[in-house]
Amino acid sequence: SFYCARVWIPDVEEVWKSAELTKDYKSGDVSLQLMLEDGKNIEHKLDPKTKNLPYLRNPDILVGENDLTALSYLHEPAVLHNLKVRFIDSKLIYTYCGIVLVAINPYETLPIYGTDIINAYSGQNMGDMDPHIFAVAEEAYKQMARDERNQSIIVSGESGAGKTVSAKYAMRYFATVSGSASEANVEEKVLASNPIMEAIGNAKTTRNDNSSRFGKYIEIGFDNRYRIIGANMRTYLLEKSRVVFQADEERNYHIFYQLCASAHLPEFKALKLSNANDFLYTRQGRSPVIDGVDDTKELCTTRNAFSLLGINESYQMGLFQVLAAILHLGNVEIKDRDADSSVIPPNNRHLMAFCELVGVTYQDMSQWLCHRKLKTATETYIKPLPRLQATNARDALSKHIYAKLFNWIVEHVNKALVTNVKQHSFIGVLDIYGFLASFFRWICLSFFEQFCINYANEKLQQQFNMHVFKLEQEEYMKEQIPWTLIDFYDNQPCINLIEAKMGILDLLDEECRMPKGSDDSWAQKLYNTHLKTCSLFEKPRMSNRAFIIQHFADKVEYQCDGFLEKNKDTVNEEQINVMKASKFNLLVELFQDEEKATSPTGQVQGTGGRTRLSIKPDKSRDTSSKEHKKTVGCQFRNSLQKLMDTLNATTPHYVRCIKPNDFKLAFSFDPKRAVQQLRACGVLETIRISAAGFPSRWTYQEFFSRYRVLMKQKDVLADKKLTCKNVLEKLVQDQDKYQFGKTKIFFRAGQVAYLEKLRADKLRAACIRIQKTIRCWLARKKYLRKRSAAITIQRFTRGYQARCLAKFLRRTQAATIIQKYQRMYVERKRYKQKQAAALAMQTILRAYMARQKYQALLREHKAVIIQKHIRGWLARCWYKRCLEAIVYLQCCIRRMRAKRELKKLKIEARSVEHFKKLNKGMENKIMQLQRKIDEQSKENRLVNERLVGLESSYTVESERMRGELNRLRGVEEDAKNKANQVSSLLEELERLKKELSATQQEKKTIEDWAQSYRDEMEKMVAELKHQNGLLKKEKDDLNRLIQEQSQQMTEKMTRAIAEETQQLETDLNEERSRYQNLLSEHLRLEEKYDDLKEEMALSSNVSKPGHRRTDSTHSSNESEYTYNSEYAELEDGTRGREDVTRGIDTSLTLKLQKRVTELEQDKQLLRNELENREEQLQRASYINVFSFQARGAELEYESLKRQELESENKKLKHDLEEMRKSLLGNAATGAGAPGSPAYKVLLEQLNASCEELEVRKEEVLILRSQLVSQKEAMHHKETMTEPSVYKDDVSKLKDDEVKQAYVGLKDTNRLLEHQLQTQRRTYDNEVESLRSELQNVKEENNRQQQLLAQNLQLPPEARIEASLQHEITRLTNENLDLMEQLEKQDRTIRKLKKQLKVYSKRIGEMGAGQTEGQTSPGQMVDEPIHPVNIPRREKDFQGMLEYKKEDEMKLVKNLILELKPRGVAVNLIPGLPAYILFMCLRHADYVNDDQKVRTLLTSTINSIKKILKKRGDDFETVSFWLANTCRFLHCLKQYSGDEQFMKHNTSRQNEHCLSNFDLAEYRQVISDLAIQIYQQLIKCMENILQPMIVSGMLEHETIQGVSGVKPTGLRKRTSSIADEGTYTLDSILRQLSAFHSTMCQHGTDPELIKQVVKQQFYIIGAVTLNNLLLRKDMCSWSKGMQIRYNVSQLEEWLRDKGLMTCGAKETLEPLIQAAQLLQVKKKTDEDAEAICSMCHALTTAQIVKVLNLYTPVNEFEERVSVAFIRTIQTRLRDRCESPQLLMDTKMIYPVTFPFNPSCLALETIQIPSSLNLAFLTRV
Repeated sequence: SFYCARVWIPDVEEVWKSAELTKDYKSGDVSLQLMLEDGKNIEHKLDPKTKNLPYLRNPDILVGENDLTALSYLHEPAVLHNLKVRFIDSKLIYTYCGIVLVAINPYETLPIYGTDIINAYSGQNMGDMDPHIFAVAEEAYKQMARDERNQSIIVSGESGAGKTVSAKYAMRYFATVSGSASEANVEEKVLASNPIMEAIGNAKTTRNDNSSRFGKYIEIGFDNRYRIIGANMRTYLLEKSRVVFQADEERNYHIFYQLCASAHLPEFKALKLSNANDFLYTRQGRSPVIDGVDDTKELCTTRNAFSLLGINESYQMGLFQVLAAILHLGNVEIKDRDADSSVIPPNNRHLMAFCELVGVTYQDMSQWLCHRKLKTATETYIKPLPRLQATNARDALSKHIYAKLFNWIVEHVNKALVTNVKQHSFIGVLDIYGFLASFFRWICLSFFEQFCINYANEKLQQQFNMHVFKLEQEEYMKEQIPWTLIDFYDNQPCINLIEAKMGILDLLDEECRMPKGSDDSWAQKLYNTHLKTCSLFEKPRMSNRAFIIQHFADKVEYQCDGFLEKNKDTVNEEQINVMKASKFNLLVELFQDEEKATSPTGQVQGTGGRTRLSIKPDKSRDTSSKEHKKTVGCQFRNSLQKLMDTLNATTPHYVRCIKPNDFKLAFSFDPKRAVQQLRACGVLETIRISAAGFPSRWTYQEFFSRYRVLMKQKDVLADKKLTCKNVLEKLVQDQDKYQFGKTKIFFRAGQVAYLEKLRADKLRAACIRIQKTIRCWLARKKYLRKRSAAITIQRFTRGYQARCLAKFLRRTQAATIIQKYQRMYVERKRYKQKQAAALAMQTILRAYMARQKYQALLREHKAVIIQKHIRGWLARCWYKRCLEAIVYLQCCIRRMRAKRELKKLKIEARSVEHFKKLNKGMENKIMQLQRKIDEQSKENRLVNERLVGLESSYTVESERMRGELNRLRGVEEDAKNKANQVSSLLEELERLKKELSATQQEKKTIEDWAQSYRDEMEKMVAELKHQNGLLKKEKDDLNRLIQEQSQQMTEKMTRAIAEETQQLETDLNEERSRYQNLLSEHLRLEEKYDDLKEEMALSSNVSKPGHRRTDSTHSSNESEYTYNSEYAELEDGTRGREDVTRGIDTSLTLKLQKRVTELEQDKQLLRNELENREEQLQRASYINVFSFQARGAELEYESLKRQELESENKKLKHDLEEMRKSLLGNAATGAGAPGSPAYKVLLEQLNASCEELEVRKEEVLILRSQLVSQKEAMHHKETMTEPSVYKDDVSKLKDDEVKQAYVGLKDTNRLLEHQLQTQRRTYDNEVESLRSELQNVKEENNRQQQLLAQNLQLPPEARIEASLQHEITRLTNENLDLMEQLEKQDRTIRKLKKQLKVYSKRIGEMGAGQTEGQTSPGQMVDEPIHPVNIPRREKDFQGMLEYKKEDEMKLVKNLILELKPRGVAVNLIPGLPAYILFMCLRHADYVNDDQKVRTLLTSTINSIKKILKKRGDDFETVSFWLANTCRFLHCLKQYSGDEQFMKHNTSRQNEHCLSNFDLAEYRQVISDLAIQIYQQLIKCMENILQPMIVSGMLEHETIQGVSGVKPTGLRKRTSSIADEGTYTLDSILRQLSAFHSTMCQHGTDPELIKQVVKQQFYIIGAVTLNNLLLRKDMCSWSKGMQIRYNVSQLEEWLRDKGLMTCGAKETLEPLIQAAQLLQVKKKTDEDAEAICSMCHALTTAQIVKVLNLYTPVNEFEERVSVAFIRTIQTRLRDRCESPQLLMDTKMIYPVTFPFNPSCLALETIQIPSSLNLAFLTRV
């Protein structure tokens, strides 16, 4: 491939511009054809004189390196481009340039200065971490400790470049990593000096809001243990002129504005200050406020710093008073009186305020502000001053006062930083020449101040050049390579021009001594002396009052105006005298060292004037006047020489601060400004010196690893050094381009780029070959796949075709057959169809013909019938018409005839004949009628009879009807009466009709309305039904939604509860962590206290024999205090009783003492007698069976003894009553009255005796009842065994036994009655207590209701808070009550246990001989019978160890202090010392010896602490005692008697529980001790793992060949760290396995092992990630693969050990995600989204840091673009997380000790003889 060279060409705007060669350069060409990055083609003309070609660009892989010396091509454009890429793209402000740290001011607060960053850089090699000011500070600190040589850090740069901040961070680093050697917190004082010096020495300029206007050199002192013991500050060139003048957009010193901003405070009222704009000295710059700065708060910070440094409030107010006076003095207005004099108007309020504040008279001050005194040999004149000179004199006084004040503050700050401890070494921090606004640029108006500054820079640059050259020379000599003298710029001629004899300063001093010396005459002397002799000195063409000096960076022109006046630095002597006569003590103190000469030391007057205040005037008064009159130039030269001597005596470290732009824009880079500063500050000179020699340096291993690809297999030899030589000789023909040293290969500039090109070409060729081979393989694989596919397709196609042919043939044959049969079938079918058709046609035709014939016949037949019927019908119709006509005719004729006959009859009827005829007919008829009458008479009789019946019924009915008629008549009358009402009723009816009609109308209207209403209602109902349906639907939806919401709420509540639970767990862990941190802090303070005690003992050299107490924990001390306090209380009580006894009558006292002694003797006799009786009862069990009479006598004797015992008890009671009476009788004396201390003491003793007597009495009664029952049992047994033998004895003893039984029964009844009464009283008390509790519950309920009512009236937040507060109060009260009840129950239990123990002991002694007398049933006749039938267990080991009090120290010594963990862990059971200690503790508890318990526990705790302090760095010892302490704690819990710890115990283990003491408090003490041991174990592991982690996890190539070593610079390996063995991942895994096996051997709890492993993995992950975030060379794709492989190996280790569930893998999640981030694609938005979702365990700062640091190892990789990083930042903007960059490696997870009971039985434990514990006795 074609490779185009890339070059740098000069540019006006960008200084240097990148271009690419488009045409090959040939020798003799006068121009180059180039193409810029924007695609523009240009022609670059070569210089015709030099013919120099443009600078070559470095390969992209070298761009952005940590060290500029790692660049192959070392020149200005390469340096500028590398700084720009790091600053703009990677946001990295620090870069190494050989021994120089280049720091670019970001104008933005960066999170890279926290304590975590300090801890990360502490102890690291300078080249192993990214460049940082902390790395330089660490290097200085290490070299101071290693070389025993003082160090210096020289911080330089322009104003606003960040020098002060860099120096401040360096001091903070020293204060953090070293600490202080005293309790005075010197490091805090050193840091506290910063705000003071910034307030009085810093000001706002146009380029910096906090510009240092003076130079300072701070020496931080260290003792022989390299801890800070103090500091000392030297200041240089204070800019005094700023006090009286400020340019636009600038301010005076900060302190003035702080005072003005705080003028409203009460303590500042007396200063008479106001707004800053009201004072001349603070308003000239017209910028009194700095954005983001609160001057009031800054003043508070300044005052706090003053207080911390020991400057009290009175001195502070004095300082502020002087500063306020300066402001008032600036406002004093001086007016012209005439042309040669001036005057101050009378009663000037500002001058009055000034005089009042400084304590001088108004008259004197106003006099000498406008006049001056001239002295001659004989006379003294007072000369008035013009207004301009008076104003200058006023300003000079203001500057002088401020300079004195500045000097005083610096002096007192130094006093506060001085300690009495001897200083062993120091580190100096020099913050110099930041006050030069335009550093070594051409400035048209440069005055005396800038001349001094540039003179200082020349000296410092010379020292820097010499140091760089010296280092180069030492490196070459160390590697034993030939070298030639490197030519570098030597600025000694320039320095000689300034400071040599007859130099500029010498001529200036000489001119100042001249009476009439002037600036013009001095300029002429300079021209005459140096213009022709020195090439560095020039004269401007257009000026005779200026000169030019060629400095090491550029030419500077100086104006001679004011040089002499500023060199003299004159102040009006009379004004000084007025100040000295002040009544203000502080002002007098400021001027007490003022010289009589008018030139105070180190002060510079005039505009831009500066002063040096560290040079104090000689306080001795006998010095010569010449010494007093030293000029400013002379003093500055002397102080500069002292500074150079100091720097030359130290090892310097250089920090060059660069200002990227003049507008304070964050991360904005101006190439012009940057290159000016790089040229001026010596960075490019360093590059030039490096480039002149061999700038690129590789170790043989690094060269071999990087360029292994350029070697053939035959070139690789066993000796890598020889291999590198052979290969390099082949690759580079010119032998001068490289040199072989002892350990390194040195290359000339450009050779690394050439080798990188060869490597890239080789890799490119290899890639092409790999691509060719892979493409060939892929193509052949594709061809074979296609060929196989084609053959397969052909095979299947041919088979398919053959099958198709066979199928075609089969089908053809089948078609022929089918056609044959088909044709046959068709023909046959056609024939049959024709046949059928013919037959059908014939049939149809014949049928048709037959039907036609039949139809014809049928028609004929039917026609005949029709004719027949029609003819008959016609005949009938004719006949009917004829008949009807005949009948009608007959009727008509007959009617006519009838009419004629009727007419005749009517005529005949009127005649007689008619009657005759009629009578003849009537007679017949009468006869007929007579018959009918007879018949009817008969019927009438029957009817009459029926009528009679009907009449009778009718009568009744008529009566009824008559009544009804009467009623109806009455009704009729009523109707008649009412008829009159008809009219009215009709009217009413009419009205009603009308109303009815109206009502009907209304009804109709209402009906219409009702109809419409009904319609509307129906419509509405329909709508309502519709809405109801919708509502139902909505209801269903809402129900579903509510269910979903309820489900969501449930899930949300579940999540909330889970989150709250997690939060509570987090809070609990934080609380545990806080508590455990406090424990560790307490332990640290204890150790510190012990160390201080040891140091005091050693310093006093007084040997004190005897045991020296070792401090325990707080709880142990508390227990000791409790133990001692008990004795103290007893002693106090004894003393109190003695004091009270003195007041009692002597005789009474003697009587009481005597009586008490008698009672004690009686009590002891009673106990002895009772013991004798018990012994006698035991002996009675051995009396022979046959001596029954003797036994009866003994029983009687015992009865008598008991009666005597009772009588003695009665006597004692009587004596007791007498004693009480005697005491009461003596009450008149007042001393022994009831209630007095003596009475109470005696009464308590007597009550105790009474209780003891009662107890003895009850014991006697119980024994008596037992004896009676035993006698009955013996009697029954004897009767059953030998009735014949004992018959007589029984009859003899019957009466006695009955008596004894009666007495025993009576006593038993009495005892039972007493118990019953006791139970009744108990019941009554319980009832009363229940009632009181019920009342309390009611009251509590009422109170709760009241609180609830009150809470309901509160807002929700207050309600919740109030309820929580109330609940807390209630729970607290309940807890207190429960604690009181628990204490009462504990006391009761202890008392009952004591009594039970006494009874058990008595019963055990009584049954001591039971075992000896037991025989077989056959021998029972000859053996005695035991009177008390109490079964006794076989005596065995109780799991206790007894020791004597004097053996306690021996026990602790053998078991703890001198025990070797290795032997115990290998040969004995785990936790054996813990078991032994607990068994000893059990015995102390068993014997109820509280002192023994307390001393044993305290000695154990203190001894464990002692052994841990002695061997705390031994992991095996710490692990061993952690396991045993936890086991001891578990034993205390397991055998404590608490139910929660007894669940897993066996019945035998429950019997071994502690009986007398509650050791819950000591459990807490031992738990705290276990926490401290755990933290010590973690620290021990961390110290072992720390050196392995970075090397094993990051640096070592676990997968060989994946990552290559990039070219490195000078800082790869520093000389401050010796070479160490290389650790690998296997080393870490082996160490982890060793830790795990050791803890398992020691019997550490599995849960505790999981916590330890989790902490181990957290340390590994945190340290690895922190180093990854601080090392740019580790952020690459290949390193991500290495890390992921290493993490997988760690996970495999966890899996092998069964620890995957311990949470250790989760602690590695940030490291895993960081490794994944290095490997994923980082280009598109999808990649950004994937990164944001993947890296949830990393903070935004960490993600951005990794992306910024991502560095390609090979040129095939690509850098991450700035746009992509901004996209990531935008997407992660809403994350709520800590801005901290690094993980806290010191964080320790809070440890818990889950209860782990032991299944080991204590009685089975055997003590080996190897422990030397033979003095322990098993119980």
